[in-house]
Amino acid sequence: MSITIEDIKYDLALAYRILANEGVLDTFGHVSVRHPENPDHYFLSRSRAPELVEPGDLIEYDLDSEPVSPSNLPPYSERVIHGEIYKARPDVMAVCHHHAAAFMPLIVAQTDYTPVVHLGSVGGDSPPWWDQRASFGDTNYLVVKPEEGGSLAEALGEHMMVMMNRHGVTVAGSDLCDLAFRCVYSCRNAEFQAQASQNGEIDPLSKGDIALGSQEGSLTRGHARAWEHWTVRLQRNNWLPPKS
Repeated sequence: MSITIEDIKYDLALAYRILANEGVLDTFGHVSVRHPENPDHYFLSRSRAPELVEPGDLIEYDLDSEPVSPSNLPPYSERVIHGEIYKARPDVMAVCHHHAAAFMPLIVAQTDYTPVVHLGSVGGDSPPWWDQRASFGDTNYLVVKPEEGGSLAEALGEHMMVMMNRHGVTVAGSDLCDLAFRCVYSCRNAEFQAQASQNGEIDPLSKGDIALGSQEGSLTRGHARAWEHWTVRLQRNNWLPPKS
């Protein structure tokens, strides 16, 4: 059964709230999903704290990150991150930009992300770095120009995660469930990596381990189990987004 527009919009609002509840997003950060019927469009919330997003907040954009229909809702200034990645990567169906506390010690120290537990493989092997200042000079670190978003997408390349110097992380996914899984468990791995590095030498996963752990289909059941778990956690707190 094909997913409806209403379904995908509800799932996007749910993804915002899941990632807020799981500590990936705070007041800032944003999530988008490619339009299920028109790959040249995507949905992204209006400028709002992630834990408050509901389906009525979602705006449909083209890949130039212009709204498809006139909207009075204030947009995220960094929406070009999403549009430019969708342009560059037809395989990407969902995108998250975050500044999770778990990652910031690595970002500040410019320490490479290293999978140290098996679920950490979702972050990939040697995710690349992007330095906005190196390419565009002094900056307020908001990625607001198409050329900045395009440069970030180029740095991402064929990876599923890119580290952003002095800023945060951007993650790609094959769908919203895959995206949420990558975000949550790369954050868990980043925590373990930082803590373990203070206690001795890290014994990381091998390239082969990472490839097997992150390949498509390797954690499909785990994805569904995690999404259900995260949804129930929201439900217990009466925090599910309202239906449109």
